[in-house]
Amino acid sequence: MSYQHAYRESDFVLRHLIDFDALCVEHGFEGVDLELANTLIDEAARLGAEVLAPLNVVGDREGVGMDTHGVVEAPGFAAAYRQFAEGGWQSLMVDERHGGQGLPNVLNAAVSEIWHAANLSLALCPMLTEGAIDAIAEHGDEALCARYLPHLASGEWTGTMNLTEPDAGSDLAAIKARAVPDTDGQGYRISGQKIFITWGDHRMTDNIVHLVLARLPDAPPGVKGISLFVVPKHRPETPGQDNGVRCLSVEHKLGIHASPTCVMAFDDAWGELVGEPHQGLAYMFTMMNHERQVVGLQGLAITERAYQQARLYAMERLQGTRRDGSRVPIIAHPDVRRMLMTMKSGLEAMRALVLEAAAERDRACGAHDAEGRAHHLARLELYTPIVKGWITEFAQELTSLAIQVHGGMGFVEETGVAQHYRDARILTIYEGTTGIQALDLVSRKLLADEGAGLESLFVEMDETLAALGRAEDETLAVLIGPFAEALSRARQACGWVLREAGADRQLAGAVSVELLMLLGYLCGGWMHARSALAAFRLLADGEGERAFLEAKLVTARFYCEHLLARTQGALTSVLAGATSLMALDAEQF
Repeated sequence: MSYQHAYRESDFVLRHLIDFDALCVEHGFEGVDLELANTLIDEAARLGAEVLAPLNVVGDREGVGMDTHGVVEAPGFAAAYRQFAEGGWQSLMVDERHGGQGLPNVLNAAVSEIWHAANLSLALCPMLTEGAIDAIAEHGDEALCARYLPHLASGEWTGTMNLTEPDAGSDLAAIKARAVPDTDGQGYRISGQKIFITWGDHRMTDNIVHLVLARLPDAPPGVKGISLFVVPKHRPETPGQDNGVRCLSVEHKLGIHASPTCVMAFDDAWGELVGEPHQGLAYMFTMMNHERQVVGLQGLAITERAYQQARLYAMERLQGTRRDGSRVPIIAHPDVRRMLMTMKSGLEAMRALVLEAAAERDRACGAHDAEGRAHHLARLELYTPIVKGWITEFAQELTSLAIQVHGGMGFVEETGVAQHYRDARILTIYEGTTGIQALDLVSRKLLADEGAGLESLFVEMDETLAALGRAEDETLAVLIGPFAEALSRARQACGWVLREAGADRQLAGAVSVELLMLLGYLCGGWMHARSALAAFRLLADGEGERAFLEAKLVTARFYCEHLLARTQGALTSVLAGATSLMALDAEQF
């Protein structure tokens, strides 16, 4: 049940795929380089391995409780969170104006993998705080930022996101929570109920800052009438005094038992408007899009944790006897190798894609002109549903394979691997289901710009294919065919949807998930192709650890030969369209 961060893997991606030092120089991160980044990652890894990871199974078994004062977090969590906050980890990417360290988003993502792999339930708390900081910093005025951001950046307070209501899940137009101006003209009074609020209540900090969607009295109907409010558990000027915010109950869940999922009541609670009235949904998307990328990162993190256990078990578990009487570890069996290679190659694709997407935010924020900023923002928006949708779906398969490697022992809770499978199951659901990510990809990305953003990505993949061919090396040549075929399938699928979607209202919804998965596997193949090129150059120059780099080449080959083949099935499904999918009447199901 121990956990160790995959140091070499994150360093390889930051060094050779992201070119971290060049990113820092080009985009204004003065004094930041890979040496500093790896020092921070090493420190985070120690906290993750020594403090957070041992509490993972404790939180799973003990869960959270409630008494008359609200939620009681899992044993040991409060002390662990204090160490996290005192270490300054909440403030890594927060602007220095708001009490942060102003470090690159991609470095924060590399560090965040550690928190979520070590203890997913606990890591959800600072993840939500990070998103709240983003939304307030982007849309709040100076006074609001000054009142809340330093406390959030220090970890002294935590943040939450309050969207969902009993009658308003994905359909946010149905939100009923109300906000009316306070009688003294200083703020608003918010009333209503919210459900599925992650870390909505706890006792690890003195205050909890809720970002709440609600309607003003003059609000137009639908999503255009939603405003965003900051509603603290305790008003800043009256610490400890009740503000009409309380947790009614916590959900009993399949996984993430130590993350309190709260039903929250706002009873005439005082709050402050963020930005302009009726712009709340747009503002909340600042937070939500950040969270979606981090949920994709969670898929990577929980898979890494499961893989580490499966790999160790496969090396130690003896099953099978040789003629001389010696026992055989199951890692020698081809089918176990198949499962481990699927996990290993999937992990490497996930990590590279997560960090590549995170770096796009840095490139956008540090762009020197409007054209560059627009390009990188568009690429970031394109990556977001793929990172969230594909990685979390893939994590379902890979954490399940970890159980399969363990055989019957994987089904026994005491081995710990089942927890990762249970914890991973929420990832395709919260922050927008896979279907919602897929519709976003097709409607707001592919159809909205008639495929221009995706074609720009495909052109970069063409360049990688050309580089593989120029190398004239057998170890790289085997990647070309599978990668080129997958890229051709992606172009075919996107082109077909662009041509047919206008004539069929149901088409986008019918084919979007399969298209998302196709693009996800393709992006993973691109990451592997780029990794293989980097490993090949290092080997040719006699640099780096030879065994590690040779393994990179083998893993890339496995992914391209075995996992890129899945793009053919996805293409076939996309081209089948909506006909059979929509053919039955509801009563026939």
